[in-house]
Amino acid sequence: MDLLALLGIGLLTGVTTVLFGFGGGFVAVPVVVWADSALGADAIRVATATSAVVMVVNAGFATAVTPRRVLAALRGSGPLLPLLPLLPLLAAGSSAGALAARVAPAALIRWAFVAYVALTVVDLLLRPGFLRPRAPAGVAADGALRPLPVVVGVPVGAVAAFLGVGGSVLTVPAMRRAGHTMRVATALANPLTLAIALPAAVVFLAGAQGLAGAHAHLVGLVDLRAAAGLLLGALPVIAVLRRRPPRIPDRVHAWTYVALLGAVTVAMVL
Repeated sequence: MDLLALLGIGLLTGVTTVLFGFGGGFVAVPVVVWADSALGADAIRVATATSAVVMVVNAGFATAVTPRRVLAALRGSGPLLPLLPLLPLLAAGSSAGALAARVAPAALIRWAFVAYVALTVVDLLLRPGFLRPRAPAGVAADGALRPLPVVVGVPVGAVAAFLGVGGSVLTVPAMRRAGHTMRVATALANPLTLAIALPAAVVFLAGAQGLAGAHAHLVGLVDLRAAAGLLLGALPVIAVLRRRPPRIPDRVHAWTYVALLGAVTVAMVL
C-alpha cells in the first residue's frame, strides 16, 4: 500500500469530517478496499471495520476541537439535550450492525454500500427538503434545536455500522429536512457519528471471524496500517478547519454534499 496515497486521502477525510460530518467513512471505505485489494472479497469487510476506527478518532477529535461557542449554539436548551435520547439507541444499533458485518458475505456488504449511497443521492436530488430546506432557522418554537426522532436510532446505527458509513448520510439529510442549515447539520453529525462508530469499532477489533486466512497486519478486522495513514493526514486538517471553517453558501454546501456521495458511488463501482 502507498503511504503517501493514504496520507493524501487522509487530508480529504479531514475535510469531509469538518464540512460534511462524514468522519471519513464514505471516503475511507473505497480507499481501504483499494489498499487491501490483495485480500480479495474480504477487502470490503476489512474496509468497513477500518472505517469505523478512523471515524471514532476523526469524529471524536472534530467534536473536541470545535470552539465552545459553536457547541453552545448547537446544544439547544441544555448540554446536548437534543441528542441524548438518540445516542444509546444509535450505539445499540451500531453493535448489531457490526456483528452482522463480521459474518455477512463480502459481496453483500459491497453492493449494499453501492446501492445505499446511490439511492441516497437520488433521494436528495428528487425529494424536497435537502437542497431546498423548508425552514432555514432549524429551530423549534422555543428556540431549541429540533431533535431527530428517537425511533430512528437503532436502524440508523445498524445500517451505518454494517456499511461502515458512520451515519452522517442518514442524520445530515434528516436534520436538513427538519430545517437545519448545512453548517448545523454537519456539526451535529460528528457526535452522532462517534456514538455509532465507537461500539462498532470495539466489535470489529474483537475478532476476525469469517475472514479467510491469517493476516498479520490486521487487528481483528481492522487494518491499523491503513487507519494510521488516513488519520495522520486527517487530524491536522480537522484541527485547522474546525477553528477556521471556510464560509460556504448553504446551497453550494448542500450540492457539494450530493456530488461527493455521487463520486464515492462511482469509485466503489469501478
